[in-house]
Amino acid sequence: MAETRGTTAAPVAQPGFAAMCLQTKDGRAFRDLLDLVGDKWSLLIIGTLSSGRLRFSELQRCIPGVSQRMLTLKLRSLERDGLVSRTVHAEVPPRVEYDLTAMGRTLIEPAVALATWAITHQPETAAARQAFDEQQE
Repeated sequence: MAETRGTTAAPVAQPGFAAMCLQTKDGRAFRDLLDLVGDKWSLLIIGTLSSGRLRFSELQRCIPGVSQRMLTLKLRSLERDGLVSRTVHAEVPPRVEYDLTAMGRTLIEPAVALATWAITHQPETAAARQAFDEQQE
């Protein structure tokens, strides 16, 4: 078998992954998931709530940089999709708490895996970006 210098074999995709993305029903479900948790804040909210129920202000303090409006929008979206529950206590002033639903808790393990991958590969990503940027100059 001949060796080709300077090239690497292309990674082999998981057999079902490409088919899943191309099938209408499964592809839509996958794209919906990316729309749901693929933004800047959703996984941070899910990760923060993984430690338990929090009030809005506690949640906001735990997520630096998130505005009140953005946190409100993301919590509503996660609640709408069944990942977060919102409990309003009949007090003056009203106390509102947020928690993960049973389905929301199923996202913790994949979210931790993704975060671990990002942390592990951050130095490589930074080096690749720097090398790319230097080539562009």
